[in-house]
Amino acid sequence: MMTSDTASLYAGLSASGLHKKPLPPARAADAASDPSGAGKAAKDFESAFLQQMLTSMFDTLEGGGTFGDGASSDIWRGMLTEQYAGAITDAGGIGIADTVQRELLALQESSL
Repeated sequence: MMTSDTASLYAGLSASGLHKKPLPPARAADAASDPSGAGKAAKDFESAFLQQMLTSMFDTLEGGGTFGDGASSDIWRGMLTEQYAGAITDAGGIGIADTVQRELLALQESSL
């Protein structure tokens, strides 16, 4: 769920064009089950990947799709893709996070 701080950030960035590449949503990590933070990092990576994929998909819609075409629809579309990406990742994602987490843990173990 988006906070009022996130909404005001998008409103403030609309004039600069930075709203087209929003940051991935922050995910709460359970420190007891993931002390290294690899799981959170992997989920954030998958969410960012999905957000870029969804943004590319929405950019191909002619006339802006359901939301029309304009600055406000660009902001809305950015927030929508952020939420879609987070929801897909939270529901299990597409398998990227598991692979990334395994690789991060393997790199951590080999560096010890």
